[in-house]
Parts: sequence; C-alpha cells; structure tokens
Amino acid sequence: MAILKFRVYFEEDESIYRDIAIRHTQKFSELHETILKAYEFDSKHKATFYRSNDNWQQGREITLEVYDKPYKAPPLVMAETTIGSEIKIPNQKFLYLYDFNKNWSFLIELINVSKEENPKLSYPAIVRTEGIGPSQYGTKGLLGEKFAEVEEKYDLSQGADGFGEKDADGEDYGTEEAGTEDSNEEL
Repeated sequence: MAILKFRVYFEEDESIYRDIAIRHTQKFSELHETILKAYEFDSKHKATFYRSNDNWQQGREITLEVYDKPYKAPPLVMAETTIGSEIKIPNQKFLYLYDFNKNWSFLIELINVSKEENPKLSYPAIVRTEGIGPSQYGTKGLLGEKFAEVEEKYDLSQGADGFGEKDADGEDYGTEEAGTEDSNEEL
C-alpha cells in the first residue's frame, strides 16, 4: 500500500498550503472532501480536478459529477477514480477548481510516496498547515465575526498608539481636564 503526500497550494499565494496524506487506493472524492476541510470550505459547490503537467496545464478532467457543459473528452468521476490510477509521473500535479462562480483554484503536487502507513493517522489526513487560508465567503480575520462585535463594542476603528496609563486616582494621564485644572491653580 502506498501513501501519497500531496501539497495543496492556494493558487494566489504559494505560502499558503496544506499537506494531505492519502492512500493510493482512495478516491478523488475523498481528496476533494479533505481539501475542503483543510481550507474550511463548505461542500455546496461544483468541483473538478485536472491532471496537470509541470506548467500547470489542464489535462484529463476528474469531476465531482458530469456537468452540463462541453468536455474535450469524457471526464472521469471522482467517486469512481482512485488517486493512484492518475499518477503518471513521480511529481504528478493536479489542478483543483472549486465553486465555478468564484473559481477557487488550488495547485496540487505529489511531494512524497511512502510504503509505511502511520498507525496514528486516519487517511486521508491533513498532516501540515501553512498560512491562513482564504475565506470562502468574503473577509475573514483570525477571529471572524466575533472580532467585528468586539470592534463595534470598543470602537477599535479609531486606532490607538498604545495603552493609556492611569494616575493614583485611576484617571488617565494626559487628559485635557487634568491638565487644565493644574494650570488654572498656578495662575
């Protein structure tokens, strides 16, 4: 049994990638589901793989289902096609397109083949995550919607140079009121 390790790059930023280990006997549908899980995408949209060459040109299509569109050649279907059957060269590449309206595009490269299974893993497995992936539906910070609530509550949009300091009475240093009182007393 061969374990294939693929690096799945987010096409727009190659510093963002996920490494996925999968058995050569597993299906493309399992790889598809694992990529979506790795990038925190839902599975509501159309998807397809293309076998590719070193120049990332589209070759044989392996699709989630046969879509109502013209094909150069009849596509393979993910649920019926094993990963190993489409590995033609040692560093085999694939293109993965998800959500044909948004055109999410990922570059997939075979980076390792092992004969040893890791007994601690359930295949397919996400074995490495680098970078913050794109948000499927708009902007996503590290905290997502929760941050928007915090920002609204504390008006973080104003921006601050740092944290304020308090005097013995708990008043902020450098506020106008404190400064004007002191200067009036001296006059």
